[in-house]
Amino acid sequence: MSGKVFLIGAGPGDPELMTLRALRMLQEADVVVYDRLVSDDILALHAEKARLIPVGKAPKCHTVPQGRINEILLEEARAGHTVARLKGGDPMIFGRGSEEAAYLVAHGVTVEYAPGITAAQGASCSTGVPLTHRGLATSVQYVTGHRQEDKVLDLDWKRLADPDSTLVVYMGVANIGQIAMGLMTENLPGSTPVLAVSKATTRAERRIVSRLDRLATDVRSAALEAPTLFIIGQVVSLYAERSVAELMEQAHG
Repeated sequence: MSGKVFLIGAGPGDPELMTLRALRMLQEADVVVYDRLVSDDILALHAEKARLIPVGKAPKCHTVPQGRINEILLEEARAGHTVARLKGGDPMIFGRGSEEAAYLVAHGVTVEYAPGITAAQGASCSTGVPLTHRGLATSVQYVTGHRQEDKVLDLDWKRLADPDSTLVVYMGVANIGQIAMGLMTENLPGSTPVLAVSKATTRAERRIVSRLDRLATDVRSAALEAPTLFIIGQVVSLYAERSVAELMEQAHG
């Protein structure tokens, strides 16, 4: 007897941002295997019959290794269960969803997807800062701010340091000083505005406005908690319909 796995994007935290497909899949599941960043409000939407299995990771603390997560999904599906693999954001954007799907498909398990609103879109929605805007940014780039097992952060700084593009950095708190320096080394101005958003779309959301050349100091002073997303580029000038100069003046007293 074989079940199936629903690979579900829960979005950035606000349950109203889930898709109808994601909600239906979650409520059909016999087992819910969920990440640490899935909000309590979303987790509460599971079917009463469902069994919950937490497999969340924190920085430098992987209680359940990825290999074991793959095995859990396979075991539950082979037991005939409908499994909801519930991930924050979108499982196909820095979420290892494709790795889990490839493992399951290779073992003969059916996988269905429900995309989720990724954190960049959620932060853009809650703050009013667009990711693209005529005259300010003609493109947007997503990048992860850390490497597996703390390997060297070997990003293509030249490509990322594009003044006509918006750069969104996921999971970058620990390395934000290195990221800022890498961009400035490739001539992205230190005055480039940055919006950092912690726990976007949730009741615990926090924001700070900074600029590239003092971003690391401001983030450290604010003690922003994970997950924190960084929006880097001229689009930040549209934040709250006030100029970046005014916001920075307020932030730095």
